[in-house]
Amino acid sequence: MSAKSNEAVIREFIEAWSRLDPIELASFFCPDGVYHNMPTGPVAGRENIEQMIRGFIATWTETSWEILHLLADGDVVTAERVDHTKAGDKSVDLPCTGVFEMEDGKIKVWRDYFDLGVYLRGMAS
Repeated sequence: MSAKSNEAVIREFIEAWSRLDPIELASFFCPDGVYHNMPTGPVAGRENIEQMIRGFIATWTETSWEILHLLADGDVVTAERVDHTKAGDKSVDLPCTGVFEMEDGKIKVWRDYFDLGVYLRGMAS
């Protein structure tokens, strides 16, 4: 797929997070895809990714991801963003950068770089 097509897929994926649907989010991945939140270990396989997302967002009541920069070059898409997330009365604005390796219009590997401490402090307050 072209860089432009891959960019469109990632824009759709980022928008999909606002619906907080683990099944929909996992559907963006290849069956053997990998999701790696860099502060923690990688998760491989679409079913495992769905379960990880389900656990990760279990307490979230709302999220919207603001794209600051999104660059696509062939099968690699990089998205610098701020994830605005609420869990009841707790909230966090988390600066992130995601690097996506694409294959046939699906996410093969997603590495997300962020400071886990910022997230944990926001959700603890």
